[in-house]
Amino acid sequence: MKARTKQQTAMTGSKIITTPIGKLTLVASSKGLQQVIFGARKLPISPDVSAKAKSHLNLAERQLREYFAGKRKKFSLNLDISGTEFQESVWYALNKISYGKTISYAQQAKLVRKPKAFRAVGSANGKNPVAIVLPCHRVVASNGTLGGYGGGLAIKRKLLELENSKKG
Repeated sequence: MKARTKQQTAMTGSKIITTPIGKLTLVASSKGLQQVIFGARKLPISPDVSAKAKSHLNLAERQLREYFAGKRKKFSLNLDISGTEFQESVWYALNKISYGKTISYAQQAKLVRKPKAFRAVGSANGKNPVAIVLPCHRVVASNGTLGGYGGGLAIKRKLLELENSKKG
């Protein structure tokens, strides 16, 4: 996945899709996918939405549908997201977690070479703008409990169950 780490582009488009976990609102710029928002959100529409932004939205929708059908294990999308250097390292480390597997926040902290920063890792995961695509739902507490999730624990549980049922 290619990411844009500078300030996000203003000309965005959005699309609401229906999935097995409810409605998702996708937001993209001409550079790539910017957000996956749990729920349907009416966002201000930019009159200048580019064909490229629409293309990113359509590709994200297709890949999410493939994911929910169990046919896609990794996403291949351009991303237009930005955070602190630490947040970005945490977000991109999520791609190292295999489909259907989980790791702890402490293990993820080791992945980003900050072994004592497991709370900060949890906080950064909570700010992940493209949940599911960068799979923060695969990170759980060290004691095996689910921990937190921006979309709620019921959705985190459903995503993990989906992956476990389709990983064969």
